[in-house]
Amino acid sequence: MALKQGWQGRAYEDFEVGDIYPHSIGRTITQTDNIWFTLLTVNNNPVHFDHVYAAQTEFKRPLVDSTLTLAIVTGLSVSDISQNAVNLGWDEIRLPSPVFNDDTLYAQSEVLEMRLSQSRPNMGIVRVKTTGFNQDGQVVIEFKRTVMVYRRGHVPRHRRPLPVP
Repeated sequence: MALKQGWQGRAYEDFEVGDIYPHSIGRTITQTDNIWFTLLTVNNNPVHFDHVYAAQTEFKRPLVDSTLTLAIVTGLSVSDISQNAVNLGWDEIRLPSPVFNDDTLYAQSEVLEMRLSQSRPNMGIVRVKTTGFNQDGQVVIEFKRTVMVYRRGHVPRHRRPLPVP
């Protein structure tokens, strides 16, 4: 049996302006995810965890914390965009539609710009626009993200021990 290398993410040279990456997995957000995240981040807005309060809003049910939406959609893009990168920032974050418990989020990213890093010759700068949408195809978040990506030949190697036979 042959040992085959898994997907290791993109290096700077693998990106091209105009490329669109439909990220391969989705993620269903549970009530537990939403409550734990609001507790972890000390977000005490009751619209995220108080069903009685949320029922009195125009949404009639709890909203998923928007920063959880940002974190999950960013996470969905990691294997295609930033597995071999360092985040430099997020810009123009927009939340056109609400996210609710039990929604499943999906994402895709488009490469907008790229240039070599002036301060780190072993890296390049890539700017992408990521769009997150729910199970009905409704856009729930859009943002631009800038990452500093290792160039080919400079990506740190994954060192995993092999099992002992």
